[in-house]
Amino acid sequence: MVSKHLSACTSVLVGKKASIDGSTMIARNDDTFLPLTPQRFFVQPAVSNQKGTWQSNQNGFTAPLPKKGYRYQVTPNADVDKEGVYAESGFNEKNVAMSATESVYGNERTLAFDPLVENGLAEDSLQSMVLPYIDSAKDGVIYLGKLIKQYGSTEGNAVLFSDKDEVWYMEIVTGHHWVAQRIPDDAYAITANQVAIQQVDFNDPDNFMYSDGIQEFVENYHLNTDQTGFNFRHIFGTDNEKDRHYNTPRVWFGQRVLNPEIKQSPISSELPFICRTSKKISVEDIEYILSSHYNETVYDPFSRGNEDTKTLFRPISMNRTQNSHVLQIRNDVTNDSSAIMWLCFGVPAFSPYVPFFGNANDTDESYAKTPLHCDDQSAYWMYRKLSMLVESHYSEFIQDDIDFLTDSKEKLRRHVQDAIDEAKGLKGEELTNYLTQQNHEVVKMMRIATEHFNHQLIEKGLTLSKLTFNIDKNL
Repeated sequence: MVSKHLSACTSVLVGKKASIDGSTMIARNDDTFLPLTPQRFFVQPAVSNQKGTWQSNQNGFTAPLPKKGYRYQVTPNADVDKEGVYAESGFNEKNVAMSATESVYGNERTLAFDPLVENGLAEDSLQSMVLPYIDSAKDGVIYLGKLIKQYGSTEGNAVLFSDKDEVWYMEIVTGHHWVAQRIPDDAYAITANQVAIQQVDFNDPDNFMYSDGIQEFVENYHLNTDQTGFNFRHIFGTDNEKDRHYNTPRVWFGQRVLNPEIKQSPISSELPFICRTSKKISVEDIEYILSSHYNETVYDPFSRGNEDTKTLFRPISMNRTQNSHVLQIRNDVTNDSSAIMWLCFGVPAFSPYVPFFGNANDTDESYAKTPLHCDDQSAYWMYRKLSMLVESHYSEFIQDDIDFLTDSKEKLRRHVQDAIDEAKGLKGEELTNYLTQQNHEVVKMMRIATEHFNHQLIEKGLTLSKLTFNIDKNL
């Protein structure tokens, strides 16, 4: 029996003409099944004479490894022996960004004739099997498509790819069938655990790619539910009560943030995949969406509204979001300084996104080494502590936290620009070493600021105890 995928995520993709500064951006919340699945962040070095095979300790997937592989970033589980690798997100040294995966689910009609493959390629192996070996976003789709054709997929997965010019979203829904769509330069897309791609144009190879034989497969088994067209969501996806409470409301809220003038229903099954807005989208906009919980609506779990309404929909930011990231590739700077991962290891609703240059050869130990239980050294546990403290006294602490995050965003944006300005004229290994050092510096800066803020919250929290009693001082 094929194991069911247990994680659930929310993704945002932005074309370069839709962003405020010409960047391409792909972003995702990596949500696991449990509130605590500690993760690490480090750099895998390039390999030139690699031998052996990759083997998953989760479903037994096995495949030979290519001889050569690029340097790349990974954000895997800390407990690999139990939980599997799940490298999840990062850049390779060719400035290709990849985030994997957004879980998606095929319907019973399509899975009946192309079932999932028990020992096929799954999320725990996917990032490690692809990112070190690709040279562009489109190359990522082609490379992964070949792996799916050869090995099959053990679960429904959507994968995000980007380079400085293009952003691609690929949905693998059954054992061997998939479609990928290029996000137009002037557009954005938001997805949330439901097949998202709509009409497929098989005569437009610049914007669509797909598995061999998918049209014949759909025709032979009478799978197209529409009178005309080829709507991938309708043919392969689900449309059920869970979608309308777990999935579509998250897409609705993200589109509401970026297109507030458009009125839509949070339980609509026809929310658009490709969207355009007159607003220029920033990193901060994406961070807000990924850190949101239906803010300023009746569906916010922290609102004072009706209890049934507050818990009606699954929020975007959750306590089981282990890693939230925005992978930005700037087009206003030199290529070797353009890739930046904005990484949040706390609950995104309460924790900052820390920027790391992709052109780096190592990672600060506080990110690279994460213990399985709470400690006082690792970044993961420091930001989880912050998240717990704020939520424990939400009404008393939330404005302090908003002020801390706002101040952090200002300082972090300034740090990135100062580093890029100082790096002008540096090349090759000298530049890589400089940007690596800047990654260490930003970790140090944020550790000082976050630990100080945590201590402030603890002191304030000690004044909020219910074990108090006021009497006349003269008695």
